[in-house]
Amino acid sequence: MSSTTEERKEMGQTTAEPSSLEEGKTMSPTTSDINEKSSPPPAYPDVERSDSVVAAEIHRTIQIQSSIGVLRVLRRAEEWIDSKVGIELRGIDRIPEEEKQPPSQWNIFLLWWSLNVHVGVLPLGVLGPAFGLALKPSIAASVLGTALGALCTAYTGTLGPRTGLRQIACSRYSFGFWGAKLCSILNVVVGGGFYVVNLVVVGEILSAVSDYSLSIEVGIVIIAVVSYLISIFGFKLIHTYEKYSWMVTFVLMCVLYGQAAPLVEPDAPGFDASGTLAFAGSFLTIVAICFSNASGWCSISSDYMCNYPANISSLKVFGLIWSGIMLPTCWSIVLGALLGNIAITAARAPYAHVYTAHGLGGLIFEVYHPVGWSKFCLVILTFSVLGNNIAINYSSGLSLQLLGHYFHAVPRFIWSFLFAIVVAVLAIAGRQSLSNVVSDFVSLLGYWTVSFTLILLIEDKFFRRREGYNLTVWDKPDKLPWGAAAVLSLLSGYLAGGLPGAAQTWFVGPIAANFGKYGGDCGVYMSAAITIVVYFPARALERRYTGR
Repeated sequence: MSSTTEERKEMGQTTAEPSSLEEGKTMSPTTSDINEKSSPPPAYPDVERSDSVVAAEIHRTIQIQSSIGVLRVLRRAEEWIDSKVGIELRGIDRIPEEEKQPPSQWNIFLLWWSLNVHVGVLPLGVLGPAFGLALKPSIAASVLGTALGALCTAYTGTLGPRTGLRQIACSRYSFGFWGAKLCSILNVVVGGGFYVVNLVVVGEILSAVSDYSLSIEVGIVIIAVVSYLISIFGFKLIHTYEKYSWMVTFVLMCVLYGQAAPLVEPDAPGFDASGTLAFAGSFLTIVAICFSNASGWCSISSDYMCNYPANISSLKVFGLIWSGIMLPTCWSIVLGALLGNIAITAARAPYAHVYTAHGLGGLIFEVYHPVGWSKFCLVILTFSVLGNNIAINYSSGLSLQLLGHYFHAVPRFIWSFLFAIVVAVLAIAGRQSLSNVVSDFVSLLGYWTVSFTLILLIEDKFFRRREGYNLTVWDKPDKLPWGAAAVLSLLSGYLAGGLPGAAQTWFVGPIAANFGKYGGDCGVYMSAAITIVVYFPARALERRYTGR
């Protein structure tokens, strides 16, 4: 049983040793008497040797749980489950340096590789042909967008080892205690959107395997239940699962490449001739969608890095995350683009008809052959989304706990359960319009993820480049920044940049409308520019008048 469980048994008795530093101060960059086994080297002035605040946060949570009967029962249920099968109980609490249990550093790469090698990524590749692009520009736009978006996730992940905090908790040093709640909500929405796409694709696949006798709805429910059950075990099992789960999926996707390749017509022209405004608009939109997909992890990246030691090279973490997202995502998206070429651009029979009638799942079933082999592959590929789903379930539960002490008092496995139910309902409701869900929802993510990343980047590299982070105040509203500058910058980027540059099925912004009939999504780039322009002066004023 974890140390957190032991502290809970004390019913409010805190056991952390007194902090070696006075509250409100950060370690000097020149401190030399640091024990390497329990603390990071002087290069990380923002990390302390002990953390009494963790115990204080647990104390407050236990008080709430003890005073409310339902929460008291849930807490006991969580501890009982932990005693039987071993689940993670820590929740959102900061992980002190001496309590970190890091997996292998190669797990950083393998985690992100596994999260992005699955059939749920294929719809992103299909969008290029669906938007009228020929095969080559479709692939080029997808690779460019993925490479840029992965930079966001790679950077935010480097904050996890340095602070021992989950990603949304890290954002409190920019957004403040209350502003970070907005990030929590947006993070849950982001995860929910990806989850819906995964569930619908898997539902289509299971339906195809059963010769369409099994409804898509039943397939959605099956994979949602399995994903939830695995997610409750937490960080350690997720890292172990992701280390190996990609292998069979990767082999089967290689086979799908081989069986799809003879059907591809690489020179088949798209709907929009190269050089026209409509072509430029479609290209911009695909770049934006793939950027948003890769950057969508930026608000949970630290959740899986916070157990690594603070003295791990930030450059190494950055490189492993970036390549771990870039390589498998492009691999999967290109496969989706090939399938889109077959069914949409070249409109080969019978693939075009099957895609129209039964969606992507039916198309994959038709491309794999013979039938027996196809069914076997699809059953295995059904479980390829589990790694992605369990990570989303896990992080969404943490994000909901970060909404406040009372939310923290509700066990993570309950929040993850409620999240899974809501997402399954949404997936069932949107099962008939997967392409619209992907194009509209995923591109909308980029408007906030790019602003979120830039705010954390500017705060870290400019405003805190010398003072670092006082980690004893991560959960104290009166010690954290107000967050007004960050919230203003985020909203400015979204409303003044994202929406005017948006190109959605339901809305085309005035700037995006200049790129042909369907527009071209340039909201990501406008959001980035406006966020930078607003945050520098706004944060400087906030620090000047508040001292935080």
